[in-house]
Amino acid sequence: MGRFLLFISGLAWVGLMTSCQKSADKDTSTAAPPSVGTSQQVFQVTGLVVAVNPLRKQVEIKHEAIPGYMPAMTMPFEVKQSAELGNLRPGLAVTFRLNVRPTEVWIDQIHGGNSPATNGPPPGSEVRVVRDVQPLELGDALPECHLIDESGRPISTAQFKGQVLAITFLFTRCPLPNFCPLMANHFAEVQKKLLAMRNAPTNWHLLTISFDPEFDKPEVLKAYAQAYHYNPDRWTFATGTLTDITAIGDQLGLTFWHDQMGSISHNLRTAVIDPKGRLAKVFQGNDWTSDELTAEMVKAAGK
Repeated sequence: MGRFLLFISGLAWVGLMTSCQKSADKDTSTAAPPSVGTSQQVFQVTGLVVAVNPLRKQVEIKHEAIPGYMPAMTMPFEVKQSAELGNLRPGLAVTFRLNVRPTEVWIDQIHGGNSPATNGPPPGSEVRVVRDVQPLELGDALPECHLIDESGRPISTAQFKGQVLAITFLFTRCPLPNFCPLMANHFAEVQKKLLAMRNAPTNWHLLTISFDPEFDKPEVLKAYAQAYHYNPDRWTFATGTLTDITAIGDQLGLTFWHDQMGSISHNLRTAVIDPKGRLAKVFQGNDWTSDELTAEMVKAAGK
C-alpha cells in the first residue's frame, strides 16, 4: 500500500486555496445544510490575521468560536472592497463583522488590535499523515480506494467502473454556504438535472467523501445526505481512514490537514471519472456550477 510519511508543516497561504478549520472538541452537534431564505445573519467576531490577499479581496483569519453558529476556524473571508484590507497584516488581532446570507458570505467593519486573541494551537502545529502517491493527470486511471458508505457498508471506487463517477469532498460541520454546503448543493442539483434530463445517460453516480472520519460516522453522513434529498441509487456519501482519504485526495488535488487539536484546513476539489475509470475533469475551488458538472458528466459518459 505504499509507505507512510509523517510531517509537520507551517500554516501557509495558498493563492487559490479555500480552507476552513474546525475544532472537534468544541462541537458535537450533527450538521445540517443551511436553511434557504432571504434572511441575513450578522455576527461580531474576534480573530488573528494569518494572511492577506488584496488581489482576491480575501483575508485569512484564525477566529474564535461563534456561539450558536460554528466553532473556531481558520479560513479566508472575502471583503467587498480591497481597501478594507489596507491596514491588515499577518499576526494582527482583529474584530470584524461576519455577514452570512443563504448563498453569500463576507466580512466588514474590520478593526485591528495589538495582541492575539484566539485560543488553541499556534500556527505551525499541524500534523498530516499521507500515503506516497502521485497526482493524477487527465486520462490517468484512478487507483482503487476503499471507503465506508453512509449505511456503514464497505465500498470501493472500483465498483463504479462502467459509470461516470463525480467525486467531491467536504466535512459536515462546515456551516458557511459557499464552502462545503455548496459542494453538497451542487451535487443535489446535478442529481436532479440528470434524473430529469431527456435522453440522459443512465451510467452515472455521485460520490461525496468526508475527510472528517472522527465525527462523520455513517449515521451522521446519512442524516446529512437525507437533508440534501439524496437518492442512494445515484449518490453515495462515504468516509474511511485518514490515510485512504488522503491518498485519493492527493491524487485529485485535494489538500487537507488535521492538526494536533483535531482541527481541519482544506481546499476544494471535484473530479469526474469516466466509465473506464480515467480522470476526465477536475474542478478547482467553488467557482464551478452544477450545469458545468452535469455537462462534463454527460460528455464523459460517451467515452
